[in-house]
Amino acid sequence: MSAGDDERDEEISPGEVVSIPLTGELDLHPFAPRDIPSVVEDYVRACHGRGVRHLRLAHGRGRGVQRAAVRRVLATLPEVRSFDDAPPGAGGWGATVVELRLSDEAP
Repeated sequence: MSAGDDERDEEISPGEVVSIPLTGELDLHPFAPRDIPSVVEDYVRACHGRGVRHLRLAHGRGRGVQRAAVRRVLATLPEVRSFDDAPPGAGGWGATVVELRLSDEAP
């Protein structure tokens, strides 16, 4: 979902199965805060497995709580080469851009 979708009005229900396209763009707003770490981990691993190397995870600006949660997860994943704030035109500190390692690249 993109930031402009009207479908963002409702959070995803607990236990609801959600199919997320592996485009490298993930809007985390529809997910409950408690689910963010597992969603990020699963998404990063799925993208890595499909050869998607550049990700943009939109977590919002707010107080930085979701940003910190996302970055804690990213720091633990061997698939992640680097991460940083998105450029100003792509969300700034309201999104994190991630570069993944190649499948055969050592951490």
